Amino acid sequence: MKSYTISKNDAGQRLDRFISKVAPALPTSMMYKGIRTKNIKVNRKRAQIDQRLQEGDLVELYLKDELLTPAKKQYDFLGAGKQLQIVYEDAQILLLNKPEGLLCHGDDKEFNDTLINRVKRYLYEKKEYIPDDEQSFAPALANRIDRNTGGIVMAAKTAEALRVLNQKIKDREIEKRYLCLVHGVPKQKEDTLTGFLTKDEDKNMVKIYRTPQPNGRTIITQYQVLATKETVALLEVHLHTGRTHQIRAHMASIGHPLVGDGKYGKNAADKKLGFKHQALYSYKLTFRFKTDGECLDYLNNRTFQVDKVWFTEGF
Repeated sequence: MKSYTISKNDAGQRLDRFISKVAPALPTSMMYKGIRTKNIKVNRKRAQIDQRLQEGDLVELYLKDELLTPAKKQYDFLGAGKQLQIVYEDAQILLLNKPEGLLCHGDDKEFNDTLINRVKRYLYEKKEYIPDDEQSFAPALANRIDRNTGGIVMAAKTAEALRVLNQKIKDREIEKRYLCLVHGVPKQKEDTLTGFLTKDEDKNMVKIYRTPQPNGRTIITQYQVLATKETVALLEVHLHTGRTHQIRAHMASIGHPLVGDGKYGKNAADKKLGFKHQALYSYKLTFRFKTDGECLDYLNNRTFQVDKVWFTEGF
């Protein structure tokens, strides 16, 4: 038998998700059976699978101890780098300027030195994140950007902040602006482009169409030409939708691929210009809450931005 008292960072999640984190060896089928047969209770009462846990709730699991082995605390993040470019920090969140070349999360080639592991190491060394004191929560990123794209990434220090950020992103109440360099100069200095995006999962590439497609997703990309120089133009882009490779593929579809984009761009022209990866940066973020910001309401209408973007020099 095991019992857990729900902390502030555990609150708000479903019962089944909490149990899967604290007792990873417990098969899902046995967990559901335990809830149905009242061998898993909340506050000594019959529980529901999708019940939302509240701070102070008592969760009891009357099951075999070998099935309730807690997850081994992982400290792999201590092998991550210490370098973090912090745009903003408070008790709830971190806004980070992710450099090009750094993964947000691990993949099959790089697991340790990622942005999220740098965040965990930073907070661990500040004693703001103590894994042994947490039952189910770890600091997490609310958004991510491609390895070869730089810019602002939001990290949550608390479960409540993560929940709010995720909801605000879903409701499009966080506005992000990008800077990019494109080949050529668009005829329209300002425009809002609408298209339909399909993705080839095997090639990790997308295609943009002007008409609706089977399994296609609508995309809306707004841009403004800020400056031009010889054969390239500097643009500010506002995404009204957020799809895979949206800016890169949408601009390429109208004949203005991003400078340095090896997947959708002009490789020969990029070599002449000396660009090895795409000139794209998520440089500005504004919180525009239309509904209650809850624990993050103090951020409403505030804007944060990266002051220096490497490819804007000379404009």
